[in-house]
Amino acid sequence: MKVSDRVTGGILVGLGIAAAWGGSKLPPVPGQQVGPNVFPMVIGTALVLCGVLIILGVGRTFEEEEKIVTSATGDVADGDAIEPPRGRIETFLGGGWKVLVPPAALFFYYFASERLGFWITALLMIFALARSQGAKWKHAVALAICAPALVHLVFYKLLRVPLPPGLLKFPWA
Repeated sequence: MKVSDRVTGGILVGLGIAAAWGGSKLPPVPGQQVGPNVFPMVIGTALVLCGVLIILGVGRTFEEEEKIVTSATGDVADGDAIEPPRGRIETFLGGGWKVLVPPAALFFYYFASERLGFWITALLMIFALARSQGAKWKHAVALAICAPALVHLVFYKLLRVPLPPGLLKFPWA
């Protein structure tokens, strides 16, 4: 069953509005500028933004048309799908191994973050997650470098939640 992008985006917009509204109803903490309402409102705003982008179809042009080989001679019909080439891991384990990557990343963070620190741990996690989902090397590396810095900045400056420093210190910490 396929669900329209407009429906999916609308659901995300609705969830984002609900999260932001619920967060706005939380009472402030006396003596603190940032209270428990900030995190749900940030997440709600991000969900609304993502939902709107999905509704508008941003990113749909990044998908390539798939093709199916229709004969032994290798004729390809336009608009059909062929199976992508498999790497060694996929050949050995099939495609089901990708399900294990997110829980493995969480266990890795739990056991490695205090020693390595947030920067290195998050960089390795995001790189592994991006590559397991089929991201190209250059995109996975760029995401693995930029995302931990952005997440740390939000947690450290906006939410005032300290993350493990480990081997590399952040410039704003």
